Parts: sequence; C-alpha cells; structure tokens
Amino acid sequence: MNELDHRQLGNNLDLFHQQEEGPGMVFWHPRGWELYRVIEDYIRSRMRSAGFREIRTPQLLARSLWEQSGHWEKFGENMYSLIDGERAFCLKPMSCPCHVQVFKKHVRSYRDLPIRYSEFGACHRDEPSGSLQGLMRTRAFVQDDAHVFCTESHIEPEVRRFCNLLRVIYGDLGFPDFSVAFSTRPAKRAGTDEVWDRAEAALSNAVERTGLNFIVREGEGAFYGPKLEFHLTDARGRNWQCGTVQLDLVLPERLGAEFVSESNTHEIPVMIHHAVLGSMERFIGMLLEHYEGWLPVWLAPDQVVVASVSAASDTYAHHIQHLLSNAGVRATLDDRSERLPRKIVDARERCVPIFLTVGKRDQENQTVSLRLRDGSQETMNLAEAIEQIGGEALSPIFKATSKLSS
Repeated sequence: MNELDHRQLGNNLDLFHQQEEGPGMVFWHPRGWELYRVIEDYIRSRMRSAGFREIRTPQLLARSLWEQSGHWEKFGENMYSLIDGERAFCLKPMSCPCHVQVFKKHVRSYRDLPIRYSEFGACHRDEPSGSLQGLMRTRAFVQDDAHVFCTESHIEPEVRRFCNLLRVIYGDLGFPDFSVAFSTRPAKRAGTDEVWDRAEAALSNAVERTGLNFIVREGEGAFYGPKLEFHLTDARGRNWQCGTVQLDLVLPERLGAEFVSESNTHEIPVMIHHAVLGSMERFIGMLLEHYEGWLPVWLAPDQVVVASVSAASDTYAHHIQHLLSNAGVRATLDDRSERLPRKIVDARERCVPIFLTVGKRDQENQTVSLRLRDGSQETMNLAEAIEQIGGEALSPIFKATSKLSS
C-alpha cells in the first residue's frame, strides 16, 4: 500500500481504521469524524439553500416493502435480511422507498409540488468480501440521498436546479471540471417501453437545456429509470462517478404515491432521485487521495496547531487557542516539552495547514508567528492573525455570506 492510498493516509492522519470484526465497516476516529461532519454540514447547508427539507427514515423495514418496490428482485442477494417471528425484514440498501412513505403520509395537492426531501441515509449492502477496498467499497455507508416529487412540467427546472447546485459544490470541493454520462434503459427493468420513452426523452431534454455535454451509455440506467452520472477527475487523472440524477416514473406508481391534480383527479407524481457525493465514505477516500492528505483549510480536521516555544509561553499559547476556537477555528494546542522542530514535523505529518508558534517575545508584543505548508513564515499582530485565520477557515458557504453582508 503506497503513501498516497487513502487507507495509508487514514492511518497516518489518525482518521479511521477497519478491522476483521467489522468487515467493510469503518471505525471513525475523532479527527476523521471531524472531517466527516464538516463535509456533511456543508452538503446539508447547500441542500437546504436549494429547497430540500431533511428527513430521517428507518434502517430496518419489512421485506414486503422491498418486494413491492422491486428492490428485492433486483438486489435481494446483496441485502441483509432477518426473520422476526413470521415476518421478514431487511436492512435498507438505499432510501428511496422510505422517502415515498413520507410523501404518502398526507394527501398531496398539485399546489404542494415540487416536494424535495434529503437524507444522510445509513445503508447496508452485502458486498463480496473480495471487492471490499477501504472507504471505496464498504458494506455499511451513508448516501446523501435526495428525492423530488413533482409533475412532468417540473422536470426541466428541477434537473437544471440540481445541475447548477452540483457545479457549485464540486467547485468548492476542488473539482471545477466534471463530465456527464446519460445512461439509458437496462435489459432488466421495471415499467413499459412507453414509460421509458417518456422518461428518457424528458431527462435528455432537461440536461441539454442546462448546457451540459454528455455521452450516452446504452443499457446502464437504473431498473426504474434513466440517469445522469457526474464523473469527477482527481489530481492523478482518475475518474470517479459521484453525483447522480435519476428520473423515475415507476416507483411512485408501484408504491402508491399520488397527488390531487388541478382537475381534481388522482395523478402519480414524477420522482427524481438525486445524490451529490454518492457515498460519504467513498467520497472522503477520493478526497484524501486527490489532496494527498493536505486538505484545504476549510476542510482540514485540525486547521491550526498553536505551539509554544517554551513553558514560559504556554499560557499565551492556550489563550490564543481559546480565541481561535471561539472564532470557529478548529485549533489544537501543542504545549509539550518538545523542541520546536519536533512540533513542526509532527504537525506536518498530520497535514495541518497552519502552524502558529508563540514565544516570550510574542507574548510581550501580542504577536504570533505563522508558518504555512510551503514553509513561508510571517509575524503578525494577534488580532489580525485571528481575523485572517478565521476568514481562511470558513466554509465557502459562510465566505459567500460574509461577502454579501460586507
């Protein structure tokens, strides 16, 4: 395993580990979970601003629901199931049938549409042991699932809205360029040819109007509808399929979803499946390899290390760490009785982007010394340093907000 493999990076940076007692599962360490939550909170904010309402659905559901949806027939051999008395249950491999249940809970009017749900859905799939690969292929993972229930007239604006959202998110995460594939009906599918004709025409027309170019992949759509796949290219030139948009005219009918139309008839809604990252775990693995562990400041689990030069400056260092934390910066304190070069090496090994040192003279002058990844150094006034670091540490969402308010 090379040093740039995400599994080695995860070990070196103390982010996560995996072990035989949980094959295909992840043990997140504090620094790794910090990174996970930063990404999750970022996606949550972007989805909320795009009009999605977050929900939470069960992980264990009766197998009859998966049979009704068609997932048992398609994915049954990869689903974890158990028997409780006379009933069979399954751990969910995806969240879409659950979102239909939330939609069905109330009588829906055409005036209510589109309705947008999002969820960080915990999923389980019984992947073959030989295919498991760190965070890239797991048996337990979280999908950033989202679904839109709408009419056919909403398809184009909803697809355009989500494609624009993907552009922003991928740019913020360091992937300004991406490619798009349009996947058409597979041989094994649900729904009639007439339904698939409508779905493929509607989705291709919608993506064309977004201005995105795409290649066609015949027969690679989901069993319930055609899909768009968004492929990101990392720093090593490798392509990763992440985001998806799937147009579904099948599941809502199978699961009994309907709304009252303007003419007071009961109609079946269109269901659009969305994902930005796909699997949270897989995306983090990709991100680590893309940046070789040196994540941008806003993503780094520890953004700053505050190191004292000697015991005489420990109190001042602790004060600065407290100020940074109050400013929303993820700052750690290194007041060990180690020489400064050792502290610098240790911070670099953890890929902490900003290293801040303080000594007796800094305490007297209320200054700090900043050292960045490239080795550049600068002595700054304490107040200016807190303001500058606080700005660099902000999520792109808050940076945009602060620009608008200034």
